[in-house]
Amino acid sequence: MATTDQPRTYVFSLQGAVRGTLRGSGQVMFQQSAWTGILFLAGIFWGAYNAGAPQVAWGSLVGLIASSFAGWIIGEYPEDGEDGLWGFNGILVGCAFPTFLAPVPLMWVALIFCSMLTTWMRRGFNNVSVRFKINSLTFPFVFLTWVFLLSARVLTGMPLADADSPALIIHIGGEIDWSIQSFVIYWLKGISQVFLINNAVTGLIFLVGLAVCSLWAAIYAAVGSAVALVVAIAFAADPADVTAGLFGFSPVLTAIALGCTFYKVNWRTALWAITGVVATVFIQAGMDALMTPWGLPTLTGPFCVATWLFLLPLYKLDENDPDKSDWKHTGQKVPTAKNVTAGKN
Repeated sequence: MATTDQPRTYVFSLQGAVRGTLRGSGQVMFQQSAWTGILFLAGIFWGAYNAGAPQVAWGSLVGLIASSFAGWIIGEYPEDGEDGLWGFNGILVGCAFPTFLAPVPLMWVALIFCSMLTTWMRRGFNNVSVRFKINSLTFPFVFLTWVFLLSARVLTGMPLADADSPALIIHIGGEIDWSIQSFVIYWLKGISQVFLINNAVTGLIFLVGLAVCSLWAAIYAAVGSAVALVVAIAFAADPADVTAGLFGFSPVLTAIALGCTFYKVNWRTALWAITGVVATVFIQAGMDALMTPWGLPTLTGPFCVATWLFLLPLYKLDENDPDKSDWKHTGQKVPTAKNVTAGKN
């Protein structure tokens, strides 16, 4: 007898593969849209080339393709590939490796390998996190990038871009320009830094990309970056980090996650999301202090921690079941090891 939970047969098509890969770019900010993905890639290329770092732009594309390909060759859930969920961790790896590692040939080999690993590790992390009714988010990217950056201190074939040793003392320096124009730039950089790009125009392109798929996502990204900027300045964060948008990118993701992805939009979820954004700033600062002696960037770790902390209480802020393990809003739960049929390929 046929069962309703039989996996759907995956029929490969070039058009579907391209669409799913582009959606992987958009899914970094929870958007299942190829057009959003195109605009995100355009923003990355603009910002990277503007900064004289084309390797970051091409790294993002290589990571996106490699992680998407990894889902196909291992027989991952085809629905995830079509929705872009194979690629969003990989594109972040592709941005991070050329940022923190020297662009030598072996770095590119490691980038491709790590990007592919994120797709496979995402399944494992989700099998664990679904039991707590949460999703692994970008943690596969964070965890594996930390591992590879630490290994670069021993495996010198992929040297660090900055040879300086990590310092225990965090130095505070620089100053904030209080003009309105500068504050707009800081605010937009908080959005662009989601992909490790320090460019206000890129931030604006990202906002447009979000609005193409979800106006609410664009609003929450804008609000998240603004609130984080105010909190960071109020508590006297390092001006250099503030002006570069480094206190904004994790709160941007937290705002979108809590405000309009895992909860439906209403006034209670709005308050919950803003509270999560404020908490993310403090988690960011704490993780900065924790990771600096190790010479590691926090990446989107603060976003993961904050979002998990605000999803784990399982508060029912809307009429949905408080299972927040799936961000596709399909009404189906993320598959776990116990409900995967033995014959799936």
